[in-house]
Amino acid sequence: MLLATDLDGTFLGGDQEGRLRLYQLIAAHPGIDLVFVTGRGLEHVLPLLADPTIPQPDYIVADVGATVVHGETQQPVLSLQEPIDQLWPGEHVVAEALAGFTELQRQEVPQERRCSYFCEEHHIDDAVRRTVAGLGCDLLFSAGKYFDVLPKGINKGRTLTRLVAHLGMDPEDVLVAGDTLNDLSMYEQGFKGVCVGDSEEGLLLATQELARVYHAREPGAGGILEAFRYFGFLGSEGVDAELQAVSRTGKADLVMVYHRLPYEEFVEDGERKRRRPRSPNGILPTLLSFFADGRAGSWVAWAIDDPELGPFEVHTDVDLERYPQLVAARVALSEADVEIFYKRFSKEAFWPTLHTFWERATFHEEHWNIFLEVNRRFAERAGAEAAEGAVIWIHDYNLWMVPAYLRELRPDLTIAFFHHTYFPSADVFNVLPWRRQIIGSLLQCDYIGFHIPRQAENFVDVARGVMPIKVLEKVNCAPRFFTYGCAVGLEEMTSEIEVAGRRIGLGAHPVGLDLHRVQRALDDDAVQARIGELREELKGQKLILSVERLDFTKGILEKLVAYETLLEENPELQGRVTLLTICVPAAPGMTIYDELQTQIEQTVGRINGRFGQIGWMPLQFFFRSVPFEQLVAYYAVADVMWITPLRDGLNLVAKEYVATQGKSGGCGVLVLSEFAGAAAELRGPILTNPHDPHELVTTCYLALTLSRDEARSRLAEAYDSVCHYDIALWGSEFMDAVRAHARGS
Repeated sequence: MLLATDLDGTFLGGDQEGRLRLYQLIAAHPGIDLVFVTGRGLEHVLPLLADPTIPQPDYIVADVGATVVHGETQQPVLSLQEPIDQLWPGEHVVAEALAGFTELQRQEVPQERRCSYFCEEHHIDDAVRRTVAGLGCDLLFSAGKYFDVLPKGINKGRTLTRLVAHLGMDPEDVLVAGDTLNDLSMYEQGFKGVCVGDSEEGLLLATQELARVYHAREPGAGGILEAFRYFGFLGSEGVDAELQAVSRTGKADLVMVYHRLPYEEFVEDGERKRRRPRSPNGILPTLLSFFADGRAGSWVAWAIDDPELGPFEVHTDVDLERYPQLVAARVALSEADVEIFYKRFSKEAFWPTLHTFWERATFHEEHWNIFLEVNRRFAERAGAEAAEGAVIWIHDYNLWMVPAYLRELRPDLTIAFFHHTYFPSADVFNVLPWRRQIIGSLLQCDYIGFHIPRQAENFVDVARGVMPIKVLEKVNCAPRFFTYGCAVGLEEMTSEIEVAGRRIGLGAHPVGLDLHRVQRALDDDAVQARIGELREELKGQKLILSVERLDFTKGILEKLVAYETLLEENPELQGRVTLLTICVPAAPGMTIYDELQTQIEQTVGRINGRFGQIGWMPLQFFFRSVPFEQLVAYYAVADVMWITPLRDGLNLVAKEYVATQGKSGGCGVLVLSEFAGAAAELRGPILTNPHDPHELVTTCYLALTLSRDEARSRLAEAYDSVCHYDIALWGSEFMDAVRAHARGS
């Protein structure tokens, strides 16, 4: 069949549940051809194509019938478009001819091959009619206020009829749907039709004698579903079966959707086994804490499906003693899936772009298709786990498309998303070939959290370029965040927007630190012994510490070159300062960092060869992962922590250093890139611009020569913030914001 439908008030009308049920029905039946027939201009239809819950049309008839394009490419259907073009005298010709009729107010909307005005019906007098006829055009008045000048003989119905003939379809297989007199011409072509509930009275009167037109009770999409049953399209069983599928629910009130399981899996003696994470980050125990009170929940994450290890278990216990009602709901992925989805596509396409290194990004459509498939599996698993009205908390860019699939499957859910990485400005993000689909998916969320206000506002700017949004609320960033004090500061941020009638909350929630983890490490006798050894080894020297992963976003090479300049310009530092750099290698199989690693190793060799002396090596470079307890020992003895990423979503290492120094009574100095998210919230660090080689040198020198009193004062300010805004507060504040927004909506 072919469904030809008006948009506003019809296909986009009715309640959300009715819309999503209709859209799901269409998506589940590829035999349904969908045609948008609208008075909107094509440019005004494009934002709808970015909404992942709305089925993509096969064709679009826009501008009240004056524009006909393919839905996928938005390119003209030439055999139908060219004859229309020949009938149109031109926008400026029509506008000039009607310029003398001051009662006609030109509509400021995108349009082609038509001119649209606002007016009252009595303003369309004989003079107006003669002028329009003299141009070789038709006029159309609808809804008591819209006046359109169209090419002669062109309207929605006639263009649709020609499209049906062009497709070679049987007119008996066509259903038209509308709600205003603007749509009347579609019903006059002899097709089966439905006037949805709350249609314009004039349309109902004009079609009441047409036997093939059904007047529905339900408005919008619900009325179209009524017509499917009334006319027997798909058979009543086909419609009802699809609608019943929406009501399937699980038992979990809260579902975490995270790429990592809350435990480690490993293979031993040919068997799959589990253990607690050996090096847990602060996020995992914090998210697990939401289930510590016996709350029913599910944790959705991927796991490798290896047939040689036996049947794949979808559900496993997490920790029956601590979290008796929490299950891990595992998404089965093959090694090949993980290789493309995570190691290659996420890191080679998205990661560089998110961190403003778009020139390093590579885009492959076949990888995007795998990414979509993996996200679809995550959404299906999350939807199957969730109870009616549950909260789904999705984490990070690897799962960008989950909200799109999930909203279609389960319109009853509250969907929350936290973006753990940096979110760039529109001119960077828009480089992504799939930006419309990604933003359309994120706009299906009820609440979206970012680390800092700048990232949230960047998201709003990107969304503006995809579809119309309305800003409902803005909030001041101070005193929680810097306004003008760093490169990523902001005075105010958007906290709520409206898109297509849906309210979406936005928030800034910088991830905090697990302070207990730091304290446990400091209380460890082995760590204290190591701290003593390091202080003895470094007697008479100041230690500059640098800890980061191997990544071009971290500014490692730029920092090493700055250190070389520091020693060159300040020879008194030679023999009295050591830079210890801990660089964590990339995951096995990730080759995009090979060239960077070679450059770093060459620079390290050059610096040590140039300045090294007997008994003193200016630079110690550890290219390996270091246990957290050992890192804490280094944090405790470092005089300066030098963290200079070129771009970073937050940077927890900075907070770990501050916490360690504060808890151990130190007076270390943090030199922090002002392009790291943490720079927008931590007061006390010396901020530096890592893109300025001179400033990198001068700020490091300042940190080395800072008085102990000023160093203690700076550390105390940063330590107070780190202690208050810890990881537990991050989790509770985020979830409180989600619930508050859900109540307000």
